[in-house]
Amino acid sequence: MPIHGLTPILFCCMWRILTPVSCHPQHSPCQLKQRTAHCNNGKLSSVPVGLPDNMEELQLNYNQIQTLQDSSLLHYPSLNTLSLACNILERLESNTFQGLTLLESLNLANNNLNIGYQETSLALKKLPALRVLDLSENKLDDEMIATLLENLTSLEYLNLSGNLLRRLDETSFRDLHHLKELDLQRNIMFEIDSAFDSNSKLKRLNLAYNYLPCLTDFHMTQLEVLNVSHNLIEWFISRQDLNDTFQLETLDLSENRLLFFPFLPSHSHLTNLYLSHNTLRFYEHLAENATYPNSTTVEFYNMKKYWKNVTAQLWDDSYHGDISSLETLDLRGNQVKGFPHGFIQKMPVLSRLRMCTNCLQTLNLTSEQFSGSLYELDISNNRLSQFLADEATLTTLSNLTYLNLSLNDLNQVPVGLFSSLPNIRSVDLSYNSIDICLPEETEISAHNESTCVDWRNIASLRQLYLKGCSLKRLPTSAFMGLSLTHLELNDNPGLILQETLQRLSTTLQHLGLGNTRVRDLDFSHFQSLRFLNISRNSLAHLPPSLLNIDLKVLDLRDNSLSTIPLSQADALAAKLQTIFLTGNPFNCCEIEWFRTFESTKTIYMVGQSDIECQDVFLGRHRVKHFQDVLCMEEQGESILWYILLFVPLCLFIVGTAIIFLLTFKPQMLKKSIKKKSLKKSYY
Repeated sequence: MPIHGLTPILFCCMWRILTPVSCHPQHSPCQLKQRTAHCNNGKLSSVPVGLPDNMEELQLNYNQIQTLQDSSLLHYPSLNTLSLACNILERLESNTFQGLTLLESLNLANNNLNIGYQETSLALKKLPALRVLDLSENKLDDEMIATLLENLTSLEYLNLSGNLLRRLDETSFRDLHHLKELDLQRNIMFEIDSAFDSNSKLKRLNLAYNYLPCLTDFHMTQLEVLNVSHNLIEWFISRQDLNDTFQLETLDLSENRLLFFPFLPSHSHLTNLYLSHNTLRFYEHLAENATYPNSTTVEFYNMKKYWKNVTAQLWDDSYHGDISSLETLDLRGNQVKGFPHGFIQKMPVLSRLRMCTNCLQTLNLTSEQFSGSLYELDISNNRLSQFLADEATLTTLSNLTYLNLSLNDLNQVPVGLFSSLPNIRSVDLSYNSIDICLPEETEISAHNESTCVDWRNIASLRQLYLKGCSLKRLPTSAFMGLSLTHLELNDNPGLILQETLQRLSTTLQHLGLGNTRVRDLDFSHFQSLRFLNISRNSLAHLPPSLLNIDLKVLDLRDNSLSTIPLSQADALAAKLQTIFLTGNPFNCCEIEWFRTFESTKTIYMVGQSDIECQDVFLGRHRVKHFQDVLCMEEQGESILWYILLFVPLCLFIVGTAIIFLLTFKPQMLKKSIKKKSLKKSYY
C-alpha cells in the first residue's frame, strides 16, 4: 500500500506533455498568478529576474539550471515555496538562501546534487523554517545524505526516494527531531540499524522497493503507517516486552519472502495488514508434536557435515500479537492451507478478507466464526472442494456485499447461502461445477449442502460471474427477481439462454457471451446494454439487433467474420467507443468497414495493427497496411479472378497453335529449326 505525502517527481517528460505552450507569454518565460510564478519548461539556465519581489511561490521545474548562485534569489525574500525539480542542478552556493527566512518547502528532486553536495549542505543550513525537503532522484549515497541533513532540525517531511542509500544507522537522521514523514523507497538499502531512534515524531515511513532481509526488534510505537513492501523480508518481529500501545494502523509487508505470520505488537491499533505475495503459511499442525508441544525439531548443518538438533518453538497463539482492531487482512498469493484454531475469532471487526491464490481445501464458516462486520470475502483460485456453513453462521454474514469463490473445485454450496445474504452485490462462481437450481429442485444432503445454487429474488445482487461453469441450461426462472447490471457467461459452450435473459433486458449493462456458441440472439430489447462480449462464437455475420442498442464496447474477436457491411459499420461507428476485431478471417477485398472505423476518431480498435485479412490465394495480410491494387473497388470483385481466367486461356491458345503446326505444317517447323541450328561458324 503506497504511502501518501511527499510524492517524488520521477518522470520529467510528463510535465512537458501536460503543460500547454500557451501558458508562457512570448515576452516572458513565466506565468504569474497572484503571488506565484510558474516558470516551468522554459529552457532557463538561471533564475529569472524582474519578477515581483513579494512572490511567495516560484516554480522552476524542467529547466536547465546547473548552479544556484548566491545572488539568484536575493530579490525574492518573501518566498515560502521553491521548486527546482528536473533541472541539471549540481550545487547550490553556500549563500543561495541568505535572507530567505520564510522558505518552508524546497523541491530539488531529479537533479545531480551528488556532485556538489558539500556546498549544497552549507546552503541548506541557512533555512531556519524549512519543513518540506525533496531530494529524491539525486544519486545520493549514505555519506552525502548525512552531510546534507546536518542540523536541519525544523524538517517535518523528507523525501529521499530513488537514491543510492545502502545502510542507515543511528547517525543518519539524528538531527531531525520534528520529522513526521520519511520516504526512502527505491534505494538499495539492506540495513537500517537503529536509524529512527531519534525521530520520536515520525508517523509515516516508506521503505518499499529496497533489499531489507528482515525487520526485527520493531519498537517504533509512534509510527502510524509503515510500508516495507517489495523487499526481501523473511521475518517481521516486533518487540514483545513493551507495554506501550503501538499507534500503527497500516502495515504493508506485501511482495516479500515472509515464512510466518508477522510477530505483531502485543498492544496496537492495527487496522490494515497487507501480506500478499509472500510464502507465508501457518504451522499449527507442527504444534501437535506429543513430545514437544508447540515445538518441532530443526536440524542445522555446517560445512563440515556436523549437525545437531535444536528444538524451536514455531507456534504460539501470543505470536499473532494484537489483531483485535484489524479490518483488512490481505493474504493473497501465499501458501495458506488453513487457519489456526480461533484465528478468525481474534478479529471481531474484520471487514475485508482476501485469500485468493492460496492452498485452501476446505472452508468451514461455522468453525471459523466470522464476524458480522465482514463485507468482502475473496477465496478465489484455491483448491476448495468443501464450503460449509450452518444457518446460524450464514445469518451473521448478512452484511456481506462481495463474494468470490471462482477457480476452485466446488460442486456444492451451503443450503440457503444467497438467501441469507440480503446485501450481496457481487458474486463470482466462475470455473466451478455449480449448477443452477430448477424451481422444483430440493437436492439437499445431510450436511446441509446443495448441488445447485439459487439466487432468485435477491434484490441487492448486481454482478454475477458464471464463466466456465459448464452450464448447459439456464432455467427460465434463474434470474427471477434480479436487477443485474453485469452478467458473465463466457466459456459455457452450447448454453441456451434466450428466454432467460429477457428478464434482465431493462437493467443489464455488461453481458459476456464469449465461447457460448451463441448465434442470432436478439439484443434489441437490451436498451441499457453498453458492453457486449460475443467473441469465439464462429459468427459469420453480425446480429442485426446490435444496431438498435447504444453499445459502447463490442468484443468480436475470434469469430468467422469475412466482412462487416458498410451500413453496419457506419451505424456502429456512430455509437461505439471500443471494438475488438482480431482473429477473424476478413476478406482483403472487402475492408471498407476498416477505413470507416479508422477514420472515426471516437472509436478505438484494440489491436488495430494485428487485424488480418485473407486474399484469394489465402495469403494473410495486415489490414492496416494492405494495398487493394488487386481488388476492383467499383464492382467489389478482385482482379485476381480475371488473371486466373486469362492465364489458362492464353496457355490454351499457345498449346493449340503448337499442335496445329506439328500436325499440318511439320516441314515448316523443321525448316525453322534448321535455320536456327545450322548456321555457319566462323573461327
